[in-house]
Amino acid sequence: MKVLVIGGGGREHALAWKLAASPKVQMVYVAPGNGGTARDKRLVNLPQLSATDAKALREWAQQEKIGLTVVGPEAPLAAGVVDEFRAHGLRIFGPTQAAAQLESSKAFSKAFMKRHGIPTAEYDTFSDPVAAHAYIDRMGAPIVVKADGLAAGKGVVVATTLAEAHEAVDFMLLDNKLGVTHNEGGARVVIEQFLQGEEASFIVLCDGKNVLALATSQDHKRLLDGDQGPNTGGMGAYSPAPVVTPAVHARAMREIILPTIKGMEKDGIPYTGFLYAGLMIDAEGRPKTLEFNCRMGDPETQPIMMRLKSDLLDVLLAATEGKLDQIELEWDRRIALGVVLAAHGYPLDPRKGDVITGLPVDGEEGVVFHAGTTLEGEGKQAQVRVSGGRVLCATALGGTTRQAQMRAYELLESIRFDGMQYRKDIGHHAIRKG
Repeated sequence: MKVLVIGGGGREHALAWKLAASPKVQMVYVAPGNGGTARDKRLVNLPQLSATDAKALREWAQQEKIGLTVVGPEAPLAAGVVDEFRAHGLRIFGPTQAAAQLESSKAFSKAFMKRHGIPTAEYDTFSDPVAAHAYIDRMGAPIVVKADGLAAGKGVVVATTLAEAHEAVDFMLLDNKLGVTHNEGGARVVIEQFLQGEEASFIVLCDGKNVLALATSQDHKRLLDGDQGPNTGGMGAYSPAPVVTPAVHARAMREIILPTIKGMEKDGIPYTGFLYAGLMIDAEGRPKTLEFNCRMGDPETQPIMMRLKSDLLDVLLAATEGKLDQIELEWDRRIALGVVLAAHGYPLDPRKGDVITGLPVDGEEGVVFHAGTTLEGEGKQAQVRVSGGRVLCATALGGTTRQAQMRAYELLESIRFDGMQYRKDIGHHAIRKG
């Protein structure tokens, strides 16, 4: 079978890498792909196709007789790529444009959770800066300000002071510096209470009715060691996440995931695809929903795919046939940990074009997944260059979190590019618990 993966980041590299390992897969195409997928002989990049051009992607998939398409990032989902493929009888895994509002609109998502009794933070929605500022003064800090729309993981400010919160409102409502794709013509923000606890990424597959949970994981959102500095799209992740105990897992499924799937069906928007619930788990083990993403997380996908022993093609085919209840996933018992290497100036102003050298050869216990890279030239003259904010994710398996951490950092030791930045403490929550 020929498979198409839509997207060009680290998540898509990991999905394509895993799909290519299936004996039933003839070829994996990645649209548009990146420098890492270009270097893998089992993968073919389609740089001529934009990930958000639903019609062009569908026409190409029809022409090439693609048996399964998997959507990686959020933008193609919001652009209705799943609707376009299904309207022409093509098999695709992902939510429809309407269902993808769970991610593409924070306001839709919060109203949905409130309506269906799904635990989340108290909030209000604003398009008027004066009203937003008044709400912040009334609620006090710490408080969370979110851009209502797609902002590539950077539209959230956890403000520890009132001044920070007011600045975030001006940044998102008056300046719209993020260039966010909003849903109502003008800019909107969701302002919500700050939740105490530890974060975890809870990702499941859905076929409209059935739900299959993936291994748990934990992302590191802040740029600097010790969870300091600005929020990013994610500086590293590991799987499994010890904070998600069996009791927390059961509670998250019972109180958050299943009511979400049933609520979407009740609202006439059945949910298919990956569903990512960002959870905040308090000291008593009670999870609340920080956000929904309608896709797998990045960089969580990289360690999760390293641990998945089941054939991903079989899993996704079952999901597109409404048969997820017949699937059991098999996992490597080891811990997987990934460290993100980011560009100079990330997250606000990443520099592109720097040459990357010293990339190690991938092995069974360690893979460097590419995200913001491009391959220029051919043969011995070929160079991998930085093309985005998060550049690489060095991902390794180990018997303990500390061992996985050590191997991941060993994997990136030889890699060099100007301005390279990465955290030195990925996995510290789990190591501290251990």
